[in-house]
Amino acid sequence: MPRLTHPTNVTPRTASINRRTLLQTALRGAGVAVGLPAFASLWAPPARAATPVPPIRTAFLYVPNGVNMDEWKPRGRGAQYQLGASLAPLEPFHDDLQVISGLAHRSGFSSGDGGGSHARAMATALTGMRPRKTAGADIRAGISVDQVAANAIGQATRFPSLELSCDGVRKSGACDLGYSCAYSYNVSWRSATQPAVPESNPRLVFERLFGAGSAGVRARNLQARIAGHRSVLDFVLDEVKLVERRLDAPDRSKLDEYLVSVRAVETQVERFERMPVPPVADCERPDDTPAAYPHHIRLLTDMLVLAFRTDSTRIATCILGHDGGERTFPEIGVAEGHHTLSHHRGSPESLAKIARIDRFYAWHLAYFLDRLKGVEEADGRSLLDHSMVVYASGLSDGDRHRHDNLPVILAGRAGGRLNAGQHLALDQETPMTNLYLTLLDLLGAPQPRFGDSTGAIPGVLA
Repeated sequence: MPRLTHPTNVTPRTASINRRTLLQTALRGAGVAVGLPAFASLWAPPARAATPVPPIRTAFLYVPNGVNMDEWKPRGRGAQYQLGASLAPLEPFHDDLQVISGLAHRSGFSSGDGGGSHARAMATALTGMRPRKTAGADIRAGISVDQVAANAIGQATRFPSLELSCDGVRKSGACDLGYSCAYSYNVSWRSATQPAVPESNPRLVFERLFGAGSAGVRARNLQARIAGHRSVLDFVLDEVKLVERRLDAPDRSKLDEYLVSVRAVETQVERFERMPVPPVADCERPDDTPAAYPHHIRLLTDMLVLAFRTDSTRIATCILGHDGGERTFPEIGVAEGHHTLSHHRGSPESLAKIARIDRFYAWHLAYFLDRLKGVEEADGRSLLDHSMVVYASGLSDGDRHRHDNLPVILAGRAGGRLNAGQHLALDQETPMTNLYLTLLDLLGAPQPRFGDSTGAIPGVLA
């Protein structure tokens, strides 16, 4: 799969931005707010400057329909572990990962509720709570770990949290054997009865991150940019120049690279919106989303990196696909639907295709981690060093609808507080919520209990 590169025809504009000055200017009516990376030269006068401590950013990425565990699971334990064959794209990040085995969502199992394991997989993924089986409006699950964190630390950023999805959104109706579609299309829950509906439209995500002011102001600003073929950056350059002299040479270079990356993402969004969508039987043309699934994933993760590096938010979720979905993968030669394949019944051919899909998703995780690792923070370490990325599915074996021994990766170092570079093999059926309890404590949002948790997992921490 080819590596996504930035456009080469983007002209860098050297400028420097004081974050407070820029945001105040945008709020006065420019209709644009461009967040900034941390610049060491703006924190304090050089003679008295102490190295700033960048915040921890946390992302939860959901993978649907389970995996081929024989090809996915690591070999060996501790620091000498080897990644499974389908995780080979992650080998460059071996020392940045914790592969954690033995975690389970007991609330995902039937326990008398009958079928609907895919809906339960997503509803329990970040909540650990059994969803009420209903196809009506009386949905109930539980607050999700990302929203607990957002309630505690979200006031420090423009957006308490950011919810993304590579699938569409369905808010009502039945999707899985008596379970509401609200369970099957959401992993983030603001409360037990209110899902945090994700955004899948890259244009709207971009406008949310870089558009400021009222809805009317943002709409007029967008139309002005489209009509004049102008970049969002054009609307802030005059204000940017007012503080240009405050940055030292390294920070000027850092800003220059950042502005190029903002424009690169904007260019991709514009290009995707112009791309024709191939005709598909019984399928309407989607609004403002890329026709190619790999491009959609990369574009959303690119914008997630921008959101983190500008400290627009520190908490995010991204659904790569909803459980039970029948997405095909023509890019890797898989024509069958993912859900159908997941019911492999031991077929070597089906299992091989599932492993190919697992490798596809691992490649995209590697892309995301590479982008995080390529961003230098104010203390000289990378954005990945100051992040936690939880990559998991709500099922292990999709054929038997198993919710134990889940495939879970914790990437990043959280500022040196995570014990990265290991396979952590836990006792079977350790609650997944024990991991969340550990991460919440690390984020400064300690909880006595979360979901069905029984206690923190000390081995996760350095």
